[in-house]
Amino acid sequence: MEPGVGKWVSYLNREKKLDSKVGRRPTAPAAPKGLYLYGNVGSGKTMLMDLFYSATEGIVKHRRRFHFHEAMLEINERMHKIWKSQVENQNLQSSISSWIVNLPFDTKVKEWLAAEERFKQEMQMKNILPAVADKFLTESNGPRAGASVLCFDEIQTVDVFAIVALSGILSRLLSTGTILVATSNRAPADLNQDGMQKEIFQKLVHKLDEQCEIILIGSEIDYRRLIAKASVDEVYFWPLDSTKAKEFESAWDKHTQLSGGTIISRTIEVMFGRTLEVPQSCNGIARFTFEYLCGRPVGAADYIAVARNYHTVFISDIPIMSMRIRDKARRFITLIDELYNHHCCVYCSAAASVDELFQGTEEGTLFDLESFQFETETEDTKLRQDVLAAGTISSGGSPTGIISMLSGEEEMFAFRRAVSRLIEMQTPLYLEGVRDLHPYFPHQNKEGLDVFSSRTTNFQEALSLEGN
Repeated sequence: MEPGVGKWVSYLNREKKLDSKVGRRPTAPAAPKGLYLYGNVGSGKTMLMDLFYSATEGIVKHRRRFHFHEAMLEINERMHKIWKSQVENQNLQSSISSWIVNLPFDTKVKEWLAAEERFKQEMQMKNILPAVADKFLTESNGPRAGASVLCFDEIQTVDVFAIVALSGILSRLLSTGTILVATSNRAPADLNQDGMQKEIFQKLVHKLDEQCEIILIGSEIDYRRLIAKASVDEVYFWPLDSTKAKEFESAWDKHTQLSGGTIISRTIEVMFGRTLEVPQSCNGIARFTFEYLCGRPVGAADYIAVARNYHTVFISDIPIMSMRIRDKARRFITLIDELYNHHCCVYCSAAASVDELFQGTEEGTLFDLESFQFETETEDTKLRQDVLAAGTISSGGSPTGIISMLSGEEEMFAFRRAVSRLIEMQTPLYLEGVRDLHPYFPHQNKEGLDVFSSRTTNFQEALSLEGN
């Protein structure tokens, strides 16, 4: 026996005896159930989720908060990286497959070969999603150990990609003990009323029912609108006349002067290696026209970049939304979502009041903007890059086919949510929170932020207005 081996044998025998006397080690307890909150616009779903998320700071090591847009973009980016590496390793195999398919076989054989190729790609997708899920909560904090919490705002199933991706990611995370706290406008079983990828979706619904308490926030009161009654700061200027234009310019001058910076043009980075030009930028403050932000083929990735880089955003010349500009209206709602999610201060000059902005005209009402929020933009821009083009799920699709899946209820929810958020973004309670909640400030000197210091409110007093 080699020197030292005897000691190891003795150690192992001793441990074995201890195990036999003490008994097997206890298994880890099951993770507590999560929460799935659903209900009307302004009922407090997101606020409750954010309160919970704030309470876990310093307690839960692995935790993240996502909005639907941000989550889908990150899923797409991670999938793209994994898929790209796989494709590079399979170039030879793909070349052989293409050569075989192009041989002069009869139609039935070619159909069988094509089906076989699709099956291989589906298996790739099934392998990719767990790999993406495993990095969702761990990459920034090292190896995963202990409790994990995922807060997910506005779960929706807008298309086949969303259903497949969310089902794969969430099912994997829930199976490995992650605690999910989510919000949505629908109960899990009602998310996919059109039956897309029904079998995959039903597995997700079962997992949510099993791992989460499903709670309806049943209030009919829009608390954002209620709190707005206490608003004293004007950040939404309408109509588009000379008087309101001067007030809008005055607000811009005040903010830029207090920031102590110089107004310049700036290029900011967007996901997937793209960039966005900001025409007027000044120490965390940016200014755009509606047409610049919503009249071009830009999308959620661009708006997230703006929201992360600027705590205050000025948007001028916002028109009344109608069918004639439905693509612009869709982008505007996505923009408001991201500015709200990042707690930006938003100054608007618009053609109508917030309540009248989405009324449409004789040209017809708008279709479901929410269900278009993550669709690839028009022209030749792709938010999902070439991930889906290489797989079995089409990244395109005709508007007619998509519109046929939409309901009037979904359409009205999208409008009500955008209006409700625009109203809340005018309140002192929201504006005071910009300095504390926007990601720009923890890394910046807070001098020169006097423009926020006078905005205070008493939340209980605002709620007491309900009885008036």
